[in-house]
Parts: sequence; C-alpha cells; structure tokens
Amino acid sequence: MRSHLCGNINEKLDGQNVTLCGWVARARDLGGLIFIGLRDHTGVIQVVVEPDNKPAFAVAEKLRNEFCVRVSGKVRMRPESQWNADMSTGKVELLATEVELLNASAPIPLLMSEEDGEEVRLRYRYLDLRRERMQRNLRLRARLNSAIRHYLEGHDFVDTETPVLTKATPEGARDYLVPSRVHPGSFFALPQSPQIFKQLLMMAGLDRYYQIARCFRDEDLRADRQPEFTQLDLEMSFAEESDVQAIAEGMIRHVFREVLKVELPGPFPRMSYADAISRFGSDKPDLRIPLELVTICDAVRQVEFKVFSEPANDPACRVAALRVPGGASLSRKQIDGYTELVARHGARGLAWMKVNDRAAGVEGVQSPVAKFLDAGSIESILQTTGAKTGDILFFGAGPKPTVAAFLGALRLAVGRDFELVEDRWRPLWVVDFPMFEYDADDQRYYALHHPFTAPAVADADALRADPANALSRGYDLVLNGSEIGGGSIRIHDSSLQQAVFDLLGIAEDEAKMRFGFLLEALRYGCPPHGGIAFGIDRVAALMAGEDSIREVIAFPKTTTAACPLTGAPAAVDQDQLDELRLRLGKTS
Repeated sequence: MRSHLCGNINEKLDGQNVTLCGWVARARDLGGLIFIGLRDHTGVIQVVVEPDNKPAFAVAEKLRNEFCVRVSGKVRMRPESQWNADMSTGKVELLATEVELLNASAPIPLLMSEEDGEEVRLRYRYLDLRRERMQRNLRLRARLNSAIRHYLEGHDFVDTETPVLTKATPEGARDYLVPSRVHPGSFFALPQSPQIFKQLLMMAGLDRYYQIARCFRDEDLRADRQPEFTQLDLEMSFAEESDVQAIAEGMIRHVFREVLKVELPGPFPRMSYADAISRFGSDKPDLRIPLELVTICDAVRQVEFKVFSEPANDPACRVAALRVPGGASLSRKQIDGYTELVARHGARGLAWMKVNDRAAGVEGVQSPVAKFLDAGSIESILQTTGAKTGDILFFGAGPKPTVAAFLGALRLAVGRDFELVEDRWRPLWVVDFPMFEYDADDQRYYALHHPFTAPAVADADALRADPANALSRGYDLVLNGSEIGGGSIRIHDSSLQQAVFDLLGIAEDEAKMRFGFLLEALRYGCPPHGGIAFGIDRVAALMAGEDSIREVIAFPKTTTAACPLTGAPAAVDQDQLDELRLRLGKTS
C-alpha cells in the first residue's frame, strides 16, 4: 500500500513520487491550501493539497485528527525560510496528487499529548500508543530484548521456557492463584519468578540457561511495580560470583552499546551492602548525587541533648549528618517541606544547622538545636562533616535502619532540588548482603533475597551458630539509583538448604510439601550454580528516560492492579464458578 515511511522522506527524494500511509496528526485549511501532518511510527511529514486537484482537495477537506489515510504525491523542497528543525522531514513536503480515506475516526477522547491523565491514557491505550514517545519506547524495548538475546546466545546460554502454572513457593509476595477444574479444591500459582525451575535446569545439566519470562506478584503497587512484569533470568553451572557478574556486566555493556550507542564506564565498581547503607542510606545508591551521610556519634556522645547522645551511645543506633552545599539559603518553609518528607520515612523530626560563617565557629552557625550543644561538639560536627560557609547540615538520630531510610530519602530529594544529579550513567555492584533480616514483631528471621541464596559460610553449623551476622553470596546491580538486577550463588547442598529453612521457621514437613522436588533434586549430584535476574521493565524505563515502568509497557495496569482498557479484573459467570466448584464469600 505504501512505497516509503513518513519519517524517512528527506531531500534526497526531491522530485520523486511516493505513496505514504498513516494517520492525520493535524490538518489546517488555509483557504487556498490544505496542510496535513501525516504520521506513522517513523515520524511526521507535511502534505500539501492544492485546490486545483479537486478530487484530492475534496477528500482532504473532510479529514480530521486520527483519520487513517493513504497519500500519493511528489516530494519537493520547502522554501528555506520554512524549514522546520524540529522534524526529521522538516526540509521537505509532499505535494499530494491523490488522497484516499482508508478509515475515518470518531472524535478523539483524549488530547494525544502529555496533558492527558493516566486513567484516560490507559483506557484508550491503543490511541495513546500512537504517540511518538510511546512508539519510541516500545521500539527501544524491542531492541533491548534483541540485544540481550544476541549477547547471551553468543555466550552459549540456552533459551528455555519454564511453567506458568506451577506450585506456590515463598518468594516474598502473595501468589496469584488459579483454581483447577480437573483437580477440584486445588490451585496452581502463577510464578513470582522461575527461581526453582532454573535451579532444576542446572541440576539437569543444561549448564547455561536464560529466559525473558513473565512473572506475577500480588502486592501493593507503585510506579515501579506491576502485578505482571517481565524478567530476564539467567543461570550458570560451576560458577562463582565473579563468573556471573562478568557475564551480566558484559551483557549490560553490550545492550547500552547496541541500543543507545553508549559506552558504560568500567569496570563497574563494587560496594558492600553495609557501606552503601552507611554512606548513602540505601542498598541501591544513586552515585550521580555527590552527597554522603557522615556518622557524628563521636562528636555528640557526651552532650546533654539526649536526642543525640542516647542513640550515639547505643550500638543499634546512629547519629548521622547530611551536608548540603549551598543549603544555608533554604527558607524555613523549604526546611519544613523536607521535615514532612522524612516523617513519611519514619523520622520524628529533622534537626538542622546552617553554616553562615565557618570561620566564626559556633558563632557562625544557626540552628534550633545549637543551644543544646557545647562549642566543642559543634566544632567537631563541622570538622567531621567538612562543612563550609553557606552549607546546611541535616541530622538523623535513632535506630540505624530508620536513620538510613529517612536520610537516604532526603539525600535524593535535595540532590534533585539543588540540581546535583550528574548527567551520566553510574553502575554499581552491591555485594556482601546480610543473609537474613530479623523481624522483632514476628520474632523470626526472613531471607533478605530468597531462601535459596547461599550463605558466605559453607558449613550449616556455622550458619546456625550466628545467623544474625551471616552474610550471603548475593549481589545486586544498581544503575543510577535503581536496582536493575539481583542474583546470588545458590545453595547446592541439601543439609545447608535445610539449615536455612530451619532458621526461616520453615519446618521440614512444610519444606517437603512446598518444594520437596527441589530438595530431592539436590541429592542427585547437584552442581554449584548461580545466576541473576534483571527487571526488563526497569532497564527499559531507565534507557528511555522514563520515571515509570508503565511508559515502557504496552498495556500496563494501574496502581490498583486494574486495566481500564479491558475492565479487568471482572466478575465471571456463575456457570464458570460452578464448574470450578467455587463459591464467593461476602465482600466487605
């Protein structure tokens, strides 16, 4: 139906006859001439319809936005004064000889611009996806997937599918359950990840596996979460951490080179989990922001201000400061805004200190807490933080996890507000994660990654002796403050796996019931193995410069896990429920 694509028309085609198909992006009737912006997935070309061409002009007069048309004509140069630098086709236009209406459009229910709200965009997603931005995002994602496959298959990885209807296993979130008609009262679970199956493939001798897999989690959603998402899984036999990391790092370099024409800096640096939390308040630090948290416990251990001195003397607590260069210019209203921010992350308040004149020492600072601190403590704080004239110090005091959470969030906020975020890519490996985290309310341990992650100690007795301080063989790949990949060396010894289950409160009979097939497989010469999984949605969003993964997913769900386009989830007929032998209870 067409000879060329709209966005590919340029001055090299001057004088040639072409046929184009697409949608009307805009139409203007200037009395003597009709100008049409004709759009397809490659871009927009200006079409000119002259009144002397009565058949074409008659059709063009009826065109409205999003009408689907075919246009034939001759490419010609625009006058230089009319060149449009914002369009790839801006030096040329198409003088129409024939205009054919392929399909009219009803009035468009959205603006087809950035002003459209998300609800209406998702309701009419098939229209929203026509926009240049969305076309660009989806095509970028397709190139990303292609580059991943090319790299991994070049390194002897085998693309292998794993079941979508499987058995519920503990992955850290609720499973989506599927009732079985054939086995009444029994349910399949949709996989939160292919974790167990990829380990079984290593036990089966596949050696190197990968899969771009669909995964499902029934959890509370945010901008970076979806109930169904796409994950790159890969697993390697006879591998140490460095082997998996080398493959993953090489793949990410290849992807950025192929898709964005960007060479990532290397080798990727490594940082321990403890160091990341201490310096940045996060296990996925954004290294583009040149701000760090500084512990000031030594400076305030002896002060009378108990808000500082008590946590400074408690090994489970911390007093830390965040220095913001130039922050002394902040108004009280702006500081109150930051106080509200940290409160949402667990802070009871936000102490601060402006450094108006560093050379004046204690006389040169302004702070609501300065009156509770002696001159020696203030000077020690200023020295420890490296404070300079014009800076502001924000303080955090309390349990270490809470201080990390709210000062980490504050660091990101002031980094953006003070335009301190560098325009570059900053990848980072975070390693040496704790094996477990302890929940005081439940009085039990939880796996920080998942229960199949190998501990740094190879002996089950050593793990049982000191689980609180045990490190795992897990690792995360972080890019610009987002965790894009996470993995570990897996447990390949059945006794060590049982020890982990014991510490997690998973009894032996429960373990056999839930994944006895994995435990049995471990008994038959299981090789040492490890792997990593990447969130394709997140990687694509970062590469596209989008804040939300919904912008790189063709048909995403809302934050309430609903689909405005299809109306899902929806009620089903009673006949279907009867066939599955299900009865609905009352909804609150």
